[in-house]
Amino acid sequence: MATIQWFPGHMSKARRQVQENIKFVDFVTILVDARLPLSSQNPMLTKIVGDKPKLLILNKADLADPQLTKEWQQHFEKQGIKTLALNAKEQSTVKKVTDAAKQLMSEKIEKLRERGIQKETLRTMIIGIPNAGKSTLMNRLAGKKIAVVGNKPGVTKGQQWLKSNKDLEILDTPGILWPKFEDQVVGLKLALTGAIKDNLLPMDEVTIFGLDYFKQYYPDRLVERFKGIDLSETAPEMIMALTQKLGFREDYDRFYALFVKEVRDGKLGRYTLDTLGDTDGDH
Repeated sequence: MATIQWFPGHMSKARRQVQENIKFVDFVTILVDARLPLSSQNPMLTKIVGDKPKLLILNKADLADPQLTKEWQQHFEKQGIKTLALNAKEQSTVKKVTDAAKQLMSEKIEKLRERGIQKETLRTMIIGIPNAGKSTLMNRLAGKKIAVVGNKPGVTKGQQWLKSNKDLEILDTPGILWPKFEDQVVGLKLALTGAIKDNLLPMDEVTIFGLDYFKQYYPDRLVERFKGIDLSETAPEMIMALTQKLGFREDYDRFYALFVKEVRDGKLGRYTLDTLGDTDGDH
């Protein structure tokens, strides 16, 4: 498989903006997809954030495997990273994020109070890769539709300060991917969840990866959704059999599109593509 390289000009510009603006915020909010707690973290941005206080939000938790979400939260908390799992579409998001921000910055707020300074508003910058649900989170926090929401990765561009409530002010940043994926499996995971554009990776490879993953970790889901599927077959054999069975004849592209969409929409149930075995001690 060819190395995936995708680093458009606007992403390079966004990276510079993050570097320039990080000094204006009290802490950084890192937004990741709960189905990819590790793979949807941008290592390039992690370096820029450095020792700045950070709040890690595992978004789309309603689509992720709840047991694995708990395990990932515990893992990150052990690393000293304040972690929240949520679905940004829910009403409770504002309170959860505000409370977590106050907890994260409590020492700093207390030190300022001792010096006679009342810090009413905390400032944060939300960073993350495309399609992690950043626009939805921004809209929820601001209480109105301010961020452009699109189903395509990379729709939101530019930067703006938004007031959530008297406690929180947010600097929006565009979703930023890194120049290339050293680990091709990370690329496949991002493609399966829709974090990168569908034309960047062959959909047959993405489908084979998805079938193999579900066969290993969630075999019951495949059996339930695709009646009569033979799990002893290889993924390519399954694809041929299912394409015929669904009446698509030899239109394999049609099956790839159906399978990937159903995985993304949660039709095959809640799943997580990163396991704690993927950690290498760097996160």
